[in-house]
Amino acid sequence: MARTIRFSSCLKELRIHLCQKSPSSKGVREFIEKSYVPIKKENPKFPILIRECSGIEPIVWARYDYGEEKCVPLSFLEQDCVYDTIKNLSS
Repeated sequence: MARTIRFSSCLKELRIHLCQKSPSSKGVREFIEKSYVPIKKENPKFPILIRECSGIEPIVWARYDYGEEKCVPLSFLEQDCVYDTIKNLSS
């Protein structure tokens, strides 16, 4: 069963950067394959931007009210840790 997240109203956007092939992005790719659709269904109007670029280290950016941003590196994290990271950014 897929887990989902309900984003808080102060979170305005998520940007996930990853590499299509690198081992450091494996957990992020698995997270997107298994969790993106349930999370998007729970937050249909929320912008979740996924950017793939060869050779980059995976990272997630969260943008909040008043232009505040946080970024967290996701290199070599398992998909459950990626989920937990995004859940923590969303609350």
